[in-house]
Amino acid sequence: MQIRTYLKKDFQAIADIYNESISLGGVTLDFDLYSPANIEKAFIKNFNHRETILVSEQDSQVIGWGIIKHYNKRPGYNLSCETSIYLSFSNIGRGYGYALQTALLEKVQAFGYHHVVAKILVANSRSIKFHQKFGYEIVGIQKEIGYYQGKWLDVAILQLIFADIPSDIR
Repeated sequence: MQIRTYLKKDFQAIADIYNESISLGGVTLDFDLYSPANIEKAFIKNFNHRETILVSEQDSQVIGWGIIKHYNKRPGYNLSCETSIYLSFSNIGRGYGYALQTALLEKVQAFGYHHVVAKILVANSRSIKFHQKFGYEIVGIQKEIGYYQGKWLDVAILQLIFADIPSDIR
């Protein structure tokens, strides 16, 4: 398996993997399926030098992706980011997510972030436990923040804090 920074040619695979999560439910609060152009517009168009997507490839096929984006564009949040990872469902439980999350967090540190946030639907306990294995801790539950298919959904806010920050980033 190879993990690398995204290329424009990956937008279709990124969309397909994200659309699988949308279609199956319980992972995201997006409703509408994404095209490659939607991926570029929604996630990538406004990236700065400390935001990216990493893709995970197996046999030259993208099987997962993870995103690092600023938590908030206000300058006081400059050392905080949010991450998410998505795997094709057929590849969950094979160790690919662990490798992708490890690479994503290494990139987070290289970018000089101190505070990492993950927002996960409370019903997605598998993802919450997965993140906790990397040191994330639940710091709050947003009750009934999402509404999907006639149900109110709660979102867990998880955080991971890195102690060391390169002095030239501050």
